[in-house]
Amino acid sequence: MAGTSGSTEQWSSRWGFLLAAVGFAVGMGNIWRFPYQLGENGGSAFLIMYLAFALGIGLPLLITEISLGRRGGASAPRSVINVAIQSGQSIRWGFIGHLGIFCAFIILSYYTVLSGWTLDYFVKAAKGAFEGADANVTGVMFSNLLANPWILLFWNTVVHLLIILVIRQGVQAGLERAVRILMPALFASMLVMVVYGAVAGDMAGTLRFLLEPDFSKITFGTAMAAIGQAFFSIGIGMGSLIVFGAYMPKDFSIPRSATAVIFMDTGVAVLAGFAIFPLVFQYGLNPGAGPGLIFQTLPLAFGQMPGGQLFGAIFFVLLISAALSSCLGLAEGCVNWVEEHLSIPRARGTLLVMGTAWILGITSILGFSVWKDVRPLEFIPSYSGKDIFDTFDHLAANNLLLVGGALSAIFLGWLVPRALKLEEINVKDGLFFGFWRLMIRFVIPPVLIVTLMMGIVE
Repeated sequence: MAGTSGSTEQWSSRWGFLLAAVGFAVGMGNIWRFPYQLGENGGSAFLIMYLAFALGIGLPLLITEISLGRRGGASAPRSVINVAIQSGQSIRWGFIGHLGIFCAFIILSYYTVLSGWTLDYFVKAAKGAFEGADANVTGVMFSNLLANPWILLFWNTVVHLLIILVIRQGVQAGLERAVRILMPALFASMLVMVVYGAVAGDMAGTLRFLLEPDFSKITFGTAMAAIGQAFFSIGIGMGSLIVFGAYMPKDFSIPRSATAVIFMDTGVAVLAGFAIFPLVFQYGLNPGAGPGLIFQTLPLAFGQMPGGQLFGAIFFVLLISAALSSCLGLAEGCVNWVEEHLSIPRARGTLLVMGTAWILGITSILGFSVWKDVRPLEFIPSYSGKDIFDTFDHLAANNLLLVGGALSAIFLGWLVPRALKLEEINVKDGLFFGFWRLMIRFVIPPVLIVTLMMGIVE
């Protein structure tokens, strides 16, 4: 159906938009990436920085991206181009949208591999493989999974097929319908895990780790990691939120919607910390164990708790849901771009995007075994020691997303007329608008640029 924003489809309700945006934001970035980033970067000091960046930088940029999308009413690049034309600026600013889609595609290629891990662990949980397992057993279990490229390729293929089935249906029939079911169930499951962690884990150690900051551990690299995690978790700089904005009717409040997304997304990330770290400290695991942290920690809990086989299976189904909801958001932006720029039907565009992502994902899969010694960007100091999977993750979350965020802030903050911004955001020219405008013009661009450059040098 034709939408007031110019897009071909729209969200059926504000709740549908919120669930889709939160579903895109709340995913493995919160439950998988946030805990191990927290563990690697000093615990509570990193948490404080993350919260500050999520609210001080993430919220203004989320409003910026949704506004660009609703005003432009198209794919991420075309939306920026449409706003540039309306503002009398060069259409070359459409590069912002292209960069976002490129970044989203890179993340999609390895995020689907990660999602395959959750499918494998669902099967393990359903079979009772975690029963009585200790830390050594779960560590070996995870290592064996990464060392088997064929099983990883199988699960990665299954994930791609699931995404294709949903995305082909469109916004309301596919994406919105899926997240209406998946997201409430995930929230409930996370709460259960927090309660279990409080009862069976080391909550005292967790409180010390998360609430007693050691600011001596803060470096520019830590700051870059915190900003990158905020961007990755919320979904800023990937183009998908611009596309989501293009589907947003004019009567939806952008500031209220963006604020709700930020608080729900951040809430799940903090819940994940309180669910994971009590078990980490209880079983003597290393909080800085890296990407495999939750896949070594959660099986310990399911192996010990009453009814752990059933609940473990249910939890990993919901973890699959979280992973898929983010994959769907990433894929939606890429498919939207393909539809518009290649003028092909949605079904064919979906197959093209997911087929190409599947091929690129094979490099990450092989990077865990056959190509485990390959370090693609070893010559750059900040990429030293990073394998293919880590290289993709660092490139996207810690570099490209920050560049895209800075460019979006400069474009909307400095080049788009004040009246157009007021009209699209639909707020009065008062305190809120003044704060938002101050942030995207004078604070966010220099903070992102300095953090990016210092992080690379360090």
